[in-house]
Amino acid sequence: MTVFLAVLVLLTIIAISNIVHRFLPFVPVPLIQVGLGIIAADFPGGLHISLSPELFFVLFIAPLLFHDGRRIPRNELWKLRTPILLLAFGLVFVTVLIGGYAIHWLIPQIPLAAAFSLAAILSPTDVVAVSALSKRINLPKDMMRLLEGEGLMNDASGLVAFKFAIAAAVTGAFSLSEAVLSFFIIAIGGLFSGAVLSFLILRFRYLLRRLGMEDVTMHMLIQILTPFVIYLAAEELGASGILAVVAGGITHAAEHDRAESAIVKLQIVSSSTWGIILFILNGLVFVILGLQMPEALSVIFGDEAFNNAKVISYIVLITLLFMSLRFMWVFLFWQGNWGQQIKAASGRDKLRSILQISISGVRGAVTLAGAFSIPFVLENGRPFPERDLIIFLAAGVILCTLLTASIFLPLLSERKVQSAAGSQLQSVRRKLMKTTIKALKEEMNENNRAAALAVISEYNERLKGLKVEQYSLKQHLRLKKMENKIRIYALKAEQAELEKMQKNKQITDQIAHQLQERLREKELLFSNPFKADVSLMKCQHLIESLFSASRKQDMQRPSDRNGDMLRTSRIQMAKAAIEAVKKHMNDDNQEASKSVIAFYRHFILTLQHGDAGRRKSSRYERQKKEIRLKSVQIIRNEIQQLFESRQISRETAYRLRQYMNDLEASMLYE
Repeated sequence: MTVFLAVLVLLTIIAISNIVHRFLPFVPVPLIQVGLGIIAADFPGGLHISLSPELFFVLFIAPLLFHDGRRIPRNELWKLRTPILLLAFGLVFVTVLIGGYAIHWLIPQIPLAAAFSLAAILSPTDVVAVSALSKRINLPKDMMRLLEGEGLMNDASGLVAFKFAIAAAVTGAFSLSEAVLSFFIIAIGGLFSGAVLSFLILRFRYLLRRLGMEDVTMHMLIQILTPFVIYLAAEELGASGILAVVAGGITHAAEHDRAESAIVKLQIVSSSTWGIILFILNGLVFVILGLQMPEALSVIFGDEAFNNAKVISYIVLITLLFMSLRFMWVFLFWQGNWGQQIKAASGRDKLRSILQISISGVRGAVTLAGAFSIPFVLENGRPFPERDLIIFLAAGVILCTLLTASIFLPLLSERKVQSAAGSQLQSVRRKLMKTTIKALKEEMNENNRAAALAVISEYNERLKGLKVEQYSLKQHLRLKKMENKIRIYALKAEQAELEKMQKNKQITDQIAHQLQERLREKELLFSNPFKADVSLMKCQHLIESLFSASRKQDMQRPSDRNGDMLRTSRIQMAKAAIEAVKKHMNDDNQEASKSVIAFYRHFILTLQHGDAGRRKSSRYERQKKEIRLKSVQIIRNEIQQLFESRQISRETAYRLRQYMNDLEASMLYE
């Protein structure tokens, strides 16, 4: 019962932190969660959870790094491989070496080996903290990828260095050649074992699907268990569990298109489930970090042997030292080609970019978990020297780097805050529509292409509607008039194609007469500008109903052959219309022409869908519904990100959410 209540309190704190962030968007969520964790621990009868480093790594770090490995584009990681390796490995070892000697010189009571231990555990940056902070600032995309790639790799290098430093402090013996060899074995073993295990799990899931076991719940459970299995197996083999889950995540991403693209529902469920898991785990990491702070700080503050002002100055000096080392390291290597790789200019822009990378080196829960794993006694039975002070300094540097990044990164980043003015609101709406269309195109595959294109077409229509709202009434009427003229021109192209097919005996006289009548009706409607919108709606309803499951009357024709001939003819006529409009398009009628072409493409898609048969209709509708719901979630996430990064105001975010509520409601009624 005690454990259940503790979990309940932790989840409540996470929920409260997000509510607080809504009212204080300028304060990062991690900082709020750390603060609430400190309050919860200091509260009378407060929450106290002992941090087990081994459990912490497998329960929190493994799934978070696995997901980051899946999420970060592989081609972008490969493009930035040189700067990532320089930061994740080169900078870590330079920091351990220089930082260890500097800490020992600054605080002589900490032995050199123990100082190296502290420098090692302070060297890795926290990818979770960096990702959380990035949501509220506009760091360049390539710079963000660089920081995320560094965070994925340097946990392993920092922890390996920490392990050898602790071994040297405990036993008093250290071999550089043995340490280097062991590091390469652990690192390469971790990457290899993670990739192999991930591949085997993917093959197992693929085998289950071939056997007809496509239950989404089962596949989702296997997906959730994957990072834990990979981490534990790699650690059991003596390799790096952290690098193993990163490699496993990247392997999963590489196999994503082949292994999962056919299960649209799994993609949607996976996205939602991982969203909830990551939300909880990210929150728990920082809340638990806050819960440990009072214990780590009170031991030193309550000890009369330490001068409080002096130990706080140690924290500030160590933080400045590590940031300076990071700044100099980046500055030295900026002259190479990786300065251009993250698309930063020279001069002030270059200096700002280097400062951003330097300040983004936030330390987090991995550092504190490592500090708590320091043994209490040495091999000879004596207490580990200054263990409490080392934990205190680690906790202080974490807080200091979090505060520094929270204050200075927004000042250094380019920020474009939008107000709730009507034109700017429309601009954000258009941006949301374009983002959604791009995301849906990336998710599209052969299995769901028809449904995805249908939903994309809907968003293109909404985007066109938003563009129309920019025009004055006079401009709008002019655009509609131009569009109707082009539609009549397209109908003439259809007429010419129809006559050609009839002349070549490609269609029967009955089909030709039927198509001729439809063309006359359309031409009559489009000739009247006041009926054009009505005609468009009628055409769309006609298309959607013609080959739907309810088209019983249409299917009761003399033969299926005539039905196929009718469909094929209409598709051929529509293609002829598109080609004619393209040839007729110029600068004056470009927008109206594109609108007509989009209409015909949707028309062709719907006819082709009908040709696939009524058996596929229910699957098509189900896929379309799932993709619509996913698109709504994409927009909601984008609105939240824009708000957190202060690109839109609270009022604009509120109005956009209202707009999304209306949009979602309209989708449910379609």
